Parts: sequence; structure tokens; C-alpha cells
Amino acid sequence: MRFDNPKPKNPMPLDHERLIVYQRSIEFVAWADRFMEETKLKGEIRSQLDRASISAPLNIAEGNGKFSIRDRIRFLDIAYGSSLECAACLDVACAKGAAPVERIAQGKSLIEETVNLLVRLRESLNRRLDEKESSPRVREGDEDEWFSLRDLEVGY
Repeated sequence: MRFDNPKPKNPMPLDHERLIVYQRSIEFVAWADRFMEETKLKGEIRSQLDRASISAPLNIAEGNGKFSIRDRIRFLDIAYGSSLECAACLDVACAKGAAPVERIAQGKSLIEETVNLLVRLRESLNRRLDEKESSPRVREGDEDEWFSLRDLEVGY
């Protein structure tokens, strides 16, 4: 994992901790926290940025643990929306004069990477869902339903 703060090595990371998209979203949380402190961001914009930045990795992790593809897509959609909200918060902070465009560039880069990864994961899940729904095979149960988002993320 590429966290800004040194973390002890987890010998058995959970599935979501292996996801690049999760790691980038956690990096953004750390960046946003430093940004809010350094710029003395206050009020509603600080609150929104804090909540939205935390929402993205939480929803990625929760979605990775879901068994149904539709549930996974739903949680990725929420993480996607939270990531876009973070980008908008940075734009508002810039518009209010709390930080110059150059200062928010690193945060925007992390958000952009997170959003791109979320879009690709969602597309992979949609393809998997389409294949499943269009399959002429009939069987009892969903034996092959369980998979990690990492299985899809690695396939890029």
C-alpha cells in the first residue's frame, strides 16, 4: 500500500486493501486532511470535503464485500459520486480563495485516478452482469458469483 503515513505491514491484508482504487482513495483522505489543516479550510466546505473523502474508501471496501454484482456496482457508484464531490469541494475552495489551483493539483490528480479506476471497475462489473444475464445456461445457485473486485482490477 502507498499510504502517506507509515503504517505497520499487515501480513494478511483484506481484499479491499489490495485494491489500487482503495489505496488511492485512502491516499486522498490523507492528502485532504493535510490540505484542510494547511489551508485552514473552515465551515461547510471543510465538512463536505471531510465527509466525501471518507465516504469513497468506505464504499469501495463495503462494495468489495458484497456478493451480488448489482450491490457492488451500487457501492462503486456511491464512491464515484463521493469522489466527484471531493473534486467539486476543491474547486469551491479555490473559488473562495482558500487555496491556489497549483495547491490542489495533487489532490485532483488522486481524485482523477480514483474516478478512472472506479469507472473501469464498474464497466467490468457491468460486462460480467450482462454475460450472466444473457447466458442460456440454467443452474442452481450462483457458485461463480463470488469474486473480488481485485480480480477485475488486475485484468486492466
